[in-house]
Amino acid sequence: MVRLILASNSPRRRELLKNAGFEFDVQPSGIEETRLPAESPEDFALRLARDKALDVASRSAAGSMVLGADTVVAINGEILEKPVDAADAARMLRTLSGRTHRVITGICLVRAPDSILAWTHETTSVTFRDLSEEEIEDYVRSSEPFDKAGGYAIQGLASKFVPRIEGCYFNVVGLPVPRVYEILKTVAECKGR
Repeated sequence: MVRLILASNSPRRRELLKNAGFEFDVQPSGIEETRLPAESPEDFALRLARDKALDVASRSAAGSMVLGADTVVAINGEILEKPVDAADAARMLRTLSGRTHRVITGICLVRAPDSILAWTHETTSVTFRDLSEEEIEDYVRSSEPFDKAGGYAIQGLASKFVPRIEGCYFNVVGLPVPRVYEILKTVAECKGR
């Protein structure tokens, strides 16, 4: 398998790749993560994944494989980014309470300096049960929501809020590992021909 450069500073992405046995280096991207007007959640995640991968690839040795990823949480067309404060985190949890939302991760694999080998996204539907105000306040006080898209961590305390998901669990954590593996396997097989 090809050694990767992960164009992300996400501790969850690092942990997921490490647990799956990938060998990789980390080189975070410095791109601005601003949504364009009228950009769909899918297009936003895809663009950021591509831009992160291309940014890091432009500073990497030729032939290096760079993986960019970006995860967004979307409900009724609204993107819930990382909460800016406790009030924002509580607002997000109220929005998600008793409803189903989508978690979309854009993935882009680039061979340095600028060859896009794969560019796709994974979508998982996540259903929250109804949350009481006390549960929302307790969860916000835990500090867990603050560096996560949508303001929750399915792998942490928020696991008790989620009775159902449809799709890849790892996608909700931050990276659809099976999809990444398939992409890398395909690239390695093509390279071997």
